[in-house]
Amino acid sequence: MALFTSTGSAILRPDEVGPLIVQPVQAAAVATQVAQTVTTRSHEFRVPIVAADPTAGWVAEGGEIALSDADLDEVTITPAKVAGLTVITRELAEDSDPAAARVVGDGLSRDIARRLDEAFFGALAAPAPAGLESMAGVTEQTYATPVADLDAFAAAIAAGEQEGVSVSSFVTDPATALTLSQLKEGNASARPLLGQDPTRPSSRVILGVPLYVSTAVTAGTVWAIPRTRVMVVMRNNATLETSREAYFSSDQIAIRATMRVGFAFPHPAAIVKITEAVG
Repeated sequence: MALFTSTGSAILRPDEVGPLIVQPVQAAAVATQVAQTVTTRSHEFRVPIVAADPTAGWVAEGGEIALSDADLDEVTITPAKVAGLTVITRELAEDSDPAAARVVGDGLSRDIARRLDEAFFGALAAPAPAGLESMAGVTEQTYATPVADLDAFAAAIAAGEQEGVSVSSFVTDPATALTLSQLKEGNASARPLLGQDPTRPSSRVILGVPLYVSTAVTAGTVWAIPRTRVMVVMRNNATLETSREAYFSSDQIAIRATMRVGFAFPHPAAIVKITEAVG
């Protein structure tokens, strides 16, 4: 596959952008693994919300049925641009081996995935989309330190059920994940308290719920996420372009990958933030 070197030209056909950039980002980013991933061609993406159902009641035969209205609302998401940039030699750009393009795409997609997770689990300033740390109205739970049991996680699952959802994943930082992984079933036992998925030997499970790890999560924080109430909205106009203008004198070529991504949290109370108890 030849890589074109004319200014601003696409080095991949539109139908090739998905496998090289979009899919690797979705696979590498934790956010796209724990949330629904929705693609849109529009500048804005609207998520309709039924905040409260219309009410029913017992009525005598022949009696009037009381009118009630559903409480309707919506969340509007405008995907923001996330971009990665790298420079390669012209010789590499002209390599006909598909692996050359794959290496470049992998590097860009990993960087975009890191930025995506930083925004999703954090509270970055604009133009980054608003993430979990900036959300008001999430349910909060605490755990005591040193951690000795999984009571806080059971409480988080129950809090989700109270909101009518099931927690589908826990996400935490690497240090907290290690602490949880070292918990034992008892003082005299060497068996870990966390379970494992037999189909994924390296995975960890808390009370039947998968535990994911991301360096983008604030240290000491664990997020309990119901997949049905969290969305990653992606514009499907991912682009991969090349230009030699800026690096003309060194015979190098700049390769730029861009995507537009936003997040939707239409039911904040269904998301549980578990943090260390103070005092």
